Amino acid sequence: MTETDYFIGIKGSGMSALAEILHDLGHHVLGSDITQYTFTQRGLAAAGIEMLPFDPANIKPGYTIICGNSFTDEHPEVQAAKRLGLPFYRYHEYLGKLLANYTSIGVAGAHGKTSTTGLLAHTLSGIDKTSYLIGDGTGKGTPDSKFFVFEADEYRRHFLAYSPDYLIMTNIDFDHPDYYTGIEDVYSAFEAEGKQVKKAIFAWGDDPWLRKLDVDVPVYYYGEKDTDDFVAKNISRTTTGSSFDAFHEGKLIGHFFVPLFGDHSVLNALAVVAVGFTEKLDADYIARELASFAGVKRRFSEKTMGNAVIIDDYAHHPSEIKATLDAARQKYPDKQVVAVFQPHTFSRTIAYLDEFAETLSAADAVYITPIFSSAREQSGSVSAEDLAAKIKQGGHVIALADMSPLLDYDNAAFVFMGAGDIQKYEVAFENLLSDVSPKAN
Repeated sequence: MTETDYFIGIKGSGMSALAEILHDLGHHVLGSDITQYTFTQRGLAAAGIEMLPFDPANIKPGYTIICGNSFTDEHPEVQAAKRLGLPFYRYHEYLGKLLANYTSIGVAGAHGKTSTTGLLAHTLSGIDKTSYLIGDGTGKGTPDSKFFVFEADEYRRHFLAYSPDYLIMTNIDFDHPDYYTGIEDVYSAFEAEGKQVKKAIFAWGDDPWLRKLDVDVPVYYYGEKDTDDFVAKNISRTTTGSSFDAFHEGKLIGHFFVPLFGDHSVLNALAVVAVGFTEKLDADYIARELASFAGVKRRFSEKTMGNAVIIDDYAHHPSEIKATLDAARQKYPDKQVVAVFQPHTFSRTIAYLDEFAETLSAADAVYITPIFSSAREQSGSVSAEDLAAKIKQGGHVIALADMSPLLDYDNAAFVFMGAGDIQKYEVAFENLLSDVSPKAN
């Protein structure tokens, strides 16, 4: 008999991906969420997975319940599941159980998780059977997979539910001030997760915290220095992408090209090469797959309207903003770079006010939207105006009702960044552009 898995909060990015995986593996999957549209639901709809409005009457005997981490035990559907005594898992608990059947490769880090997970999933899928769960809401379950690639999120130490064979650690940073007490607390979480890895860890060599790791498996460092175990040399960054030669212990593995931009894209690709090399995959196959990668959702996603390029990116931390603006400069050296940033949560904005101002100042012009509040905090003692005032070249606050200031830039790359609902500002600007653009007769 087919197992029925019911997802409370099925439109969450990890939840929707997991739902798609279990559907692919032959489970009967359905779930509930808010009724408004979210970008994750396209994949669910394409798979024919039923999405219901929240209602405790949805919960039926015989279901296995998988609950999103943002829903408390007071949620009416959670209470209905408990009353019926149904098998109940939090998202990360169920994923941890699922991984046991595969050679699992996790990707952890304050920044770069989704991009690296997507790149690794794409590369391995082209070489051998691979299931994957990416934090942009994409999931695929391939029966009889050799590999299972997944994003391992450090938030609230959720990744401690996982004991993967391999783990890539892209960096350690203080990104969740609402939970972690400081960088030392974040490090302790990563080291605890590192002790659960079964075969090896691949860690960015320039991160001083990752260099301290005290774990029970080999740690292979990757980077651009001879002190690293896997080294990228002869790096070339052009308007079509980034290429490099990869070395291991002084020996050339091969030459690799990836159609991605920014210094971080080379490091992410090098981490994928390191995993493939360790699993004894053919370097020519790895190169072939890296070269055909099309990117992941909400990570430097682009569209062109006339002279304007509109870039959508999830960047919501100073390190991510720096990387995204760097990528825009590489790909569009002849355009003005205009940053439109939506601060995400009051606590993060307060914690990083000066760093946000410094990294955003790398753009030619900066616009700040009102702060996106979270369910955990609806207000705070900081505003968009406070951040705009700190921008070196003078920041501007922009309102959804009037995106017209952006029309002042003729040949520009508009970089919309944020983890909230920044896309509604993009849509408003696109509508404005289409209104003022000359119509084709």
